[in-house]
Amino acid sequence: MTAPAINPNGPLKGKVALVTGASRGIGAAIAARLAMEGAAVALSARTESDGQSRLPGTLQETAARIRAASGTAEAIRADLAQSVEREHLVEEAVARLGPIDILINNAAITYFGAVADFTEKRFKLMMEVQVYAPFHLSQLVLPSMRARHQGWIVNISSPAGLHPTQPYRTGAIGGTVYGLCKAALERFSTGLASEVQSEGIAVNAVSPGLVDTPGVAVHGLINAATRDRVQPIEVIAEAAYRLASGDPARLTGRVAYAEPFLAEMGLEPSALI
Repeated sequence: MTAPAINPNGPLKGKVALVTGASRGIGAAIAARLAMEGAAVALSARTESDGQSRLPGTLQETAARIRAASGTAEAIRADLAQSVEREHLVEEAVARLGPIDILINNAAITYFGAVADFTEKRFKLMMEVQVYAPFHLSQLVLPSMRARHQGWIVNISSPAGLHPTQPYRTGAIGGTVYGLCKAALERFSTGLASEVQSEGIAVNAVSPGLVDTPGVAVHGLINAATRDRVQPIEVIAEAAYRLASGDPARLTGRVAYAEPFLAEMGLEPSALI
């Protein structure tokens, strides 16, 4: 197997991608995968450098990873719970790299708890970051996409957006608000896809399986009962890349589950830089 590398003349040559939540985990992996195909990548998260989070991973580390492989990456710190910072993020990304062709809405802040005990503050914060931020960022990038008649928006969802089925599992309380956010994000994705397909813009949602990331670890989601379901991070990175480069005339309005989606397309995930 050839070593993973950046192809400066890849399918995404000349494209600019903005990836949120790119300091670690899925966001960092997707940013690396897009860079491998020639995209210049704007990276966003709250954690720009060491000491700003209790979790491992920073924007500077993701940028260094891409640059070390001769790719182009710009780190732009932003708190997506703040409207003004979302606006600044897009303005800064465009100023540094050019108009945005690909938007990956991956950033999330998540709390788990029963509905009866869930605080208003946490509910509103989750809705702001996981639902309204992707909505607002899409609004901000759509004018230039429309002017150029091309663009790709990929929203990172979760199987938590599916309805629970009976018989209900004892002890499965806590994910209702998270699932609510992801269900709303999926409906937004298909709705926006229907609005902009005729303008050459694709909008899709993609769900990873259970991936071993710092965020998953902090919530204790990988345990003896779930360990056999852990999926390589390369799977979601590949699925996101394919949805961010497909023909908007046919590959849009999808709520795709990463592994089945790749199987449907006859694709294998690439190793990451």
